[in-house]
Amino acid sequence: MSQLNTIHLRHYPTNPTQVYLFGTCLNDTLFPDSGIDAIEFLERQGIEVIFPQGQSCCGQPAYNSGYTEQAKAVAREQVKHFALDIPIVVISGSCGGMMRHHYQELLKDEPNINAFCDRIFEFTEFLVHALKIKLTDSGPYERVAMHTSCAARREMGVHITSKKLLSQLSQVELITHDYESECCGFGGTFAVKHGDISNAMVADKSANLLAADVVRYISADWGCMMNINGALRHQKAPLQGEHIASYLLSRTTAGGEI
Repeated sequence: MSQLNTIHLRHYPTNPTQVYLFGTCLNDTLFPDSGIDAIEFLERQGIEVIFPQGQSCCGQPAYNSGYTEQAKAVAREQVKHFALDIPIVVISGSCGGMMRHHYQELLKDEPNINAFCDRIFEFTEFLVHALKIKLTDSGPYERVAMHTSCAARREMGVHITSKKLLSQLSQVELITHDYESECCGFGGTFAVKHGDISNAMVADKSANLLAADVVRYISADWGCMMNINGALRHQKAPLQGEHIASYLLSRTTAGGEI
């Protein structure tokens, strides 16, 4: 996995005009507005977005639980739906890490798998490094925090690219909450297998977010947000998370309504 530390050496497409969107199973089934917002945001940059209807899960739940053959079957199914040689933009850092890095080992005997993995770009990574986007903020002043999933942070550098995007919003003050880099306790099946530990971890995470005194927190991963938002609702706290695709769209739309 030495390639995880060479993100800065990636080759990024120049002036892309067409991309695939991998919506992820959580976004597609539970939070579809985030995927729609990502598509609209990319289209506003003059990019044609293709959303293959046959896509489903990246295979990460089975892979992380040790079901290698089942994960392979899911991964092969995804690969076949993205046949055009164009970038594949993924709106989850953890799913992006799975497809970008772990498919290389999981499907190492499949032809052209490395070329497929090279076409995987996490949403914020694509905006910063491929589009070199410059944002104009249309919203009111507000304080926000940010949360990045463990996998997204370590495998795709999402904490760097997300901060770069949010820092372009002139009326947004990004507050670093205590223990920002710590896990929220979700971890997919971890939250089920180790419920008490997971609950303690999300309690710490939600307490630190509340202590930051922000109006919302921004993330690129709905798995973490589902966990943190649930904990905050259980505490009857008004703070909730928002996917960065939706947030960027609302902040750069005339009127800046959120």
